[in-house]
Amino acid sequence: MTQIAVIQHAPVMLAREACISKAIGLIAEVAAQGAQLVIFPEAFIGGYPAWIWRMRPGNDWGSYEAIHARMLDNAVEITRGDLQPLQDAAREHGVVVVCGMNERDTEFSRATLYNSCVVIGDDGQLLNCHRKLMPTNPERMVWGFGDATGLRVIDTPLGRIGTLICWENYMPLARFALYAQGVDIYIAPTYDSGDDWQQSLQHIAREGGCWTISAGVQLNASDMPEDLPNIDQLYPDKQENINPGDSVIVAPDGSTLAGPLHAQSGVLMADIDVDQAARSRRTRDVAGHYARPDIFTLQINEQAQQPLRWVK
Repeated sequence: MTQIAVIQHAPVMLAREACISKAIGLIAEVAAQGAQLVIFPEAFIGGYPAWIWRMRPGNDWGSYEAIHARMLDNAVEITRGDLQPLQDAAREHGVVVVCGMNERDTEFSRATLYNSCVVIGDDGQLLNCHRKLMPTNPERMVWGFGDATGLRVIDTPLGRIGTLICWENYMPLARFALYAQGVDIYIAPTYDSGDDWQQSLQHIAREGGCWTISAGVQLNASDMPEDLPNIDQLYPDKQENINPGDSVIVAPDGSTLAGPLHAQSGVLMADIDVDQAARSRRTRDVAGHYARPDIFTLQINEQAQQPLRWVK
């Protein structure tokens, strides 16, 4: 059995170092309770930019500029070693960590942000970084489009782990890319919540024959920085629950093992039998004996995005 811990705590908004410090403390806390796999929500480091669902693209341009500058300053730069404290914590406690974050491009323009999710091994090694392929609706004013270099299932001592972020899970071909790599533990960090989302996760679990885990963003108005531009107009009710989280753990047969954890901070902990994933595919393995490769094929461009080049 593998014990997993799904963290549903608000980040320290727009504060990279404080978010990492909070994550390290939570890792130590759940590791002491026996957790082997620790999962954080979408954009946990830096915080999910919930204000984009309330601001207007044109009229609120000045506020967007000010907030985006802070997002850039507090985004993770992997090549700079920003994640090393988190990697050290994973190694110290012997746990696999999955964590969402705002990631800053350091290879090309240094101005693009990505909605990313990393997998860190229990030896502290960075095993994968997946960038969200398709930011949803107003998210496109914040994040760039990811590529398929991180669209991978990672073999770990706990099982084969894959991640898709929020509404990427509504992209059938992206899901199939994970199924085709034999995913056992399918992790969906998300800002979505509610019954429709829960039903989608149950479908994914049954479709892929995999453990499906959603780490949701639980966020209150009181979690927003007091100096956020236009905060009084955006969040006049300081007691408001902006997003309920609804983290959940779903078994390969579509049954709910734990959660949803609604509108509260906390941790979902559960023991899962990872081998149940493979066993559940006996009658329907959508990427194996139930597939028709003579009829259907999937091609994935795994090349990294390249910047535009002048041709003379």
